[in-house]
Amino acid sequence: MNEWNNDNEKAAAGMAAAIFKGEYYNMNPIYDLIIIGAGSAGLAAGVYAGRAKLKTLILEKSNPGGQVGNTAEVVNYPGIRRTSGPELVEEMKNHVRDFGVKIETAEIERVELSGEIKKLYSTSGTYQSRAVIIATGASPRHGGFKGEELYSGHGVAYCATCDGEFFSGLDIFVIGGGYAAAEEAIYLTRFAKSVTIVIRGKDFSCARTVAEKAIAHPKITVKYNTLLEKVEGDSLPRRAYFQDKLTGETSVYDAGENGTFGVFVFVGYDPATELFREQVDMDEDGYILTDDAMHTNVPGVFAAGDLRPKLLRQIVTAVADGAVAATSAEKYITSEKERLGLPMFEEDAATAEPEPEQKEDKAENPASVSDGTYLGGELKEQLAQVFQRLKKEMTIVTVVDPSNQKSLELEGFLREIEPLSDLIHLRVLQKGEDPELEQSLGIERYPLAAFLDENGRFSGVKFSGVPGGHEINSFVLGILHLAAEDKLTEEQLEKIRQLPPNTTLKIGVTLACPYCPDVVAAAHSIAIVSGGNVTAEMMDVALFPDIREKYHIMSVPALIVNSNEQATFGAQSFDQVLQKAMEG
Repeated sequence: MNEWNNDNEKAAAGMAAAIFKGEYYNMNPIYDLIIIGAGSAGLAAGVYAGRAKLKTLILEKSNPGGQVGNTAEVVNYPGIRRTSGPELVEEMKNHVRDFGVKIETAEIERVELSGEIKKLYSTSGTYQSRAVIIATGASPRHGGFKGEELYSGHGVAYCATCDGEFFSGLDIFVIGGGYAAAEEAIYLTRFAKSVTIVIRGKDFSCARTVAEKAIAHPKITVKYNTLLEKVEGDSLPRRAYFQDKLTGETSVYDAGENGTFGVFVFVGYDPATELFREQVDMDEDGYILTDDAMHTNVPGVFAAGDLRPKLLRQIVTAVADGAVAATSAEKYITSEKERLGLPMFEEDAATAEPEPEQKEDKAENPASVSDGTYLGGELKEQLAQVFQRLKKEMTIVTVVDPSNQKSLELEGFLREIEPLSDLIHLRVLQKGEDPELEQSLGIERYPLAAFLDENGRFSGVKFSGVPGGHEINSFVLGILHLAAEDKLTEEQLEKIRQLPPNTTLKIGVTLACPYCPDVVAAAHSIAIVSGGNVTAEMMDVALFPDIREKYHIMSVPALIVNSNEQATFGAQSFDQVLQKAMEG
């Protein structure tokens, strides 16, 4: 229980990024600076911009943190001798907010950067600013072996933190010889029976100290001058074929008819810059070109982090880029405002996170009670503030199986949620108490929470699991979408109306997965709008090994549509989830 509680406390600050989305704010203000991307470079830029009192907004399409958010252990950031990637990200986000900088979740689809006012277009609205820092980082590169795409999500993975536990007791092959490969291979030894690092070159390409730590680990074997040619099997990978580059000989790893194994690919990253290809100068590989002050060729547009050509791509260099970019942006913005005769600083409450209301009698304010079993005082205050946006009543139903410890934990969690808004009601039933309602909710597993609308009708939203860690984001967004508002386009609404009755969307998640809440929130939003045609269920696969086995889930998020035996794995946008629902 303590571990779960700690996950919630760590999620408190990150939750705001997913909750305070663009649709709940006025999109008309012109910011001094918008930072696209909330990785190490973007968050560092936010600190420097906020400290310079610039009206600053950071936009991130999923959860803040970038690559470091998926790193199990960080030991090379000066001044912090040892920490985890998620813990470091939390500190960075809190540091940003200390200076009044707001972080919002939005996926930018189109940009106009050439004018004096830069315009960024997303599904939730248009953002405007005088300057922009592009800090979108890079995305994992694929290994290029046969079978990689076929087994992606159920045998082949790219995030050790997200998916490592799915490979407990199995042999794992790590492809790559850089920092990520060496460090994540060490992390994967927590779960694996053995880890083999496969390097196409004659040696590691990272610092010797990192390489030697991997080499010395008793569970790790290293194969140099070796290529993974292909992975094959049936529903799961059963065999892997390797080629010795020096001799040309091929060797086969065979897990047996009923066995399987894992492949984690860490062979570098490709810059996430396609959105800006016609806007700023890039090299042939898509890296954005800047000078030493992080200026691009477009006035008022700067770039920072791993999307630049550079010798070393590490947290420390990304942070340095962000600091320089924000400093250069501040000089540009100052010059522009002086030229236009505008005041340098504006009083604008919208640039800071909403402050909790001060209550004279704290004893009567549930949101300020800090001794709850599941939710700390800071998180309660944030939630109470968010729930002020609710416009309609809604009911959360939980059917409790007394023999299921997680079912009891979920009840405790929900009892702390209910007092945070007069519009949220909780109905607790014991298993078997109301068979008709239980049947209407389609209960298949426990723990279970379901949302009813203001008229007491089942909305289609279900949570099979205790919404801790990252999943508290999707839980709160589900409440907002049901009882506040959910701004979808007319095209999206029309597609949802066309979905056939009894459409089911199941989303397998883990609480440590930063990509899962977006898929869960999208599916729940579709269910709410469908008017009863769609049921969308979040499932914590750590609690349901039968689900993991049935759908061969070895990566999350895993989207299962209707009775399809094949899940779809990985991060997906709202429109991608909707398209999968339409395809059935």
